[in-house]
Amino acid sequence: MAVGLAFTSEGGGQYYNGKITPFVVLSCIVAATGGLTFGYDLGISGGVTSMEPFLKKFFPEVYKNMREDTKVSNYCKFNSQLLTTFTSSPFIAGLIASLFASKVTRALGRKASILVGGVAFLAGSALGGAAFNVYMLILGRVLLGVGIGFSNQSVPLYLSEMAPPNHRGAFNIGFQVCTAIGVLGANLLNYGTQKIKGGWGWRISLSMAAAPASILTLGALILPDTPNSIIQRSNGPEKAKKMLQRVRGTADVQAELDDLLRASIVSRTVKHPFQTIIQRKYRPQLVMAILIPFFQQVTGINVISFYAPVLFRTIKLSESTSLLMSAVVTGGVSTIATITSMILTDKLGRKVLFLVGGILMFVSQVMIGSIMAAELGDHGGISEGYAYLVLALVCVYIAGFASSWGPLGWLVPSEIFPLEIRSAGQSITVAVGFLFIFLVAQSFLAMLCHLKAGIFFFFGGWEVVMTVFVHFFLPETKNVPIERMDKVWKEHWFWQRIVGDVVEEIKIEQAL
Repeated sequence: MAVGLAFTSEGGGQYYNGKITPFVVLSCIVAATGGLTFGYDLGISGGVTSMEPFLKKFFPEVYKNMREDTKVSNYCKFNSQLLTTFTSSPFIAGLIASLFASKVTRALGRKASILVGGVAFLAGSALGGAAFNVYMLILGRVLLGVGIGFSNQSVPLYLSEMAPPNHRGAFNIGFQVCTAIGVLGANLLNYGTQKIKGGWGWRISLSMAAAPASILTLGALILPDTPNSIIQRSNGPEKAKKMLQRVRGTADVQAELDDLLRASIVSRTVKHPFQTIIQRKYRPQLVMAILIPFFQQVTGINVISFYAPVLFRTIKLSESTSLLMSAVVTGGVSTIATITSMILTDKLGRKVLFLVGGILMFVSQVMIGSIMAAELGDHGGISEGYAYLVLALVCVYIAGFASSWGPLGWLVPSEIFPLEIRSAGQSITVAVGFLFIFLVAQSFLAMLCHLKAGIFFFFGGWEVVMTVFVHFFLPETKNVPIERMDKVWKEHWFWQRIVGDVVEEIKIEQAL
């Protein structure tokens, strides 16, 4: 059943009318499956890199350290630059692809970028599953990166533009829910394929990336484009109005259409959005586009996502047990916590979830680091009891991340940019995120080897910084229409000093 909604615009005298229609729900569900590809890639890489047949074939030095060399530190057995290149190569490719995706998304629409992402991910899955040497393997990973670069740039924008303002958070977090499901599915598949006799189970794990990619590709063929994108690319408002009426389930969409028309007029004056975004009036959005994805990666979450099975191997759990623990327990916790965030974000707001999640992550990181420092030396292992305590703390950590920085790290950047710089801003967000995923992935195993348990304190320190930053500098964005988001910066205690001066300068120029 459709639900009636009313959304107050900045002037206070107009309202956005609409309903949560089956059309918009189905469209957003299809688009959110882009998260499946991202999640599957995050989950599958950590699993296959703990499979002995895979390591033996492509990374024999790591396999030798793990199986034969008892003199190598527990913290250093998986320290291989080639192995980290395999793990992190999609993200440097995704960084570059997301910048190209900005032009496609702006010129051809959000739907076109989603389609390109699905096709590239399909090609990467085929190449990875058929790989017979490490170069073919890494090339397949690069194509996966191109796929997630395009889809991660376009899907969050699509969801935020299609969703009703009062429910934008829940709709957008559908992307992260699908990401969590993708990670869980990948880990469960790894658990099954590592038991296949003959040592070729890793091929199934890599090639099955085609499953979420097929869903995304076929879905993109039938998706409608957003009213915001239609009006940005067309000369007349009629087509956008018809789509807006269909999306909102009412003929009375004039107030929202007027906001879109105003935004599109400004958008057409901007020919070079990457140059425009550095202007002072866009300073708050640019800062968030850089710092939010940076903070999202230095939470240490991709350490857990990539290397959860490796961490459990480090504390002397078996290959089978490490995969099962990573799959069922951590993956399940992540999915449940993300769904919880979906329910609460439009009620409690973004900032509350950011702050609570940051505290949970900090406490669990410090406790994990303390246990590892006290109980796990360079050689030998720790007791089974402590191993399961570490697992429980990892679950607390994942719950904190999956209810805060995981979904909100995608939601907030996708909803804060005005139309004229929205595609460029989202590309910067994705590119910065991929850059730091790449750097963390490239450096984590070496950091683990040198810092040992201190690595958890390293990430815990960053969690303090990001929580303080959110508290003081991020305005609340819940329930604010996306084309009226500029008001949150004008009313913020800090950012109004920057954008407020620009507004006054414009008024003076207009008066003259």
